[in-house]
Amino acid sequence: MVKNDLPFGEKVNRRPLIIAHRGASSHAPENTLAAFRAAIDSGADGVEFDVQLAADGVPVVIHDTTLKRTAGVNERVADLNSKQLSETDVGSWFNKRFPQKARFEFASETVPTLEQVLDLFSDTNATIYIELKCDLQNYKPLAKSVCDILRSHDTQSRVIAMSFRLAVIPEVLRSLPQVKTAALFEPSVQIILRRRKYMIALAREFGADEIALHYTLATPNICELASQAQLPVAVWTVDNPKWLARCNARDIKALITNNPATLLTKRDH
Repeated sequence: MVKNDLPFGEKVNRRPLIIAHRGASSHAPENTLAAFRAAIDSGADGVEFDVQLAADGVPVVIHDTTLKRTAGVNERVADLNSKQLSETDVGSWFNKRFPQKARFEFASETVPTLEQVLDLFSDTNATIYIELKCDLQNYKPLAKSVCDILRSHDTQSRVIAMSFRLAVIPEVLRSLPQVKTAALFEPSVQIILRRRKYMIALAREFGADEIALHYTLATPNICELASQAQLPVAVWTVDNPKWLARCNARDIKALITNNPATLLTKRDH
């Protein structure tokens, strides 16, 4: 892992910001404390991770709605409480994916709570993108639970709450008007919206401060439209260093990547 000479999050004046996707997920199992520590060690400008509700209403950091892929357990996250999830091994699968790793290197990694992850970044200047994973039934409880934790946390001013379910944005803003938000869009949105400019209109309608695009959507045209609307653009998920020049040419604020160390080295040297 490459270490930069400045503490985590201090290169916030550099463009694009390099944001570690689910932590440094090329080097440690995604959305675990190990991945977030690896992001800190890399010197990345920030981190991105996923949050959903456990059965006891505690926001936990995990991407999938089930534990099948990362734990080999046929259980839904929403059916287990945060204590049960804190005892579930979601690290060993990474050792199998990369056999060169020590056999039990990540076996102790479990599903962290949102509060645990935020605490890890308390002593940094990291930009923190939190994706709220939810559906029509639980987006309001999730937004409330996340805001309840953010309200008293010292990382609040550095958080950007985002979701594909855009109704989350006004829920967050009603609870914590000062928290920044982003509208998330994936390629399938084009089937519904047909014209990319509608993404900008939707982001503004729901009150988003930023727009977060899959890299296939981040064309010069949409980036120009976002700039005109004063909506900073974040692009996900990009590991190809060629995107550094594209980000500068298109005035993209942040690049979300699985491999922050490599892109930081290319950007800063």
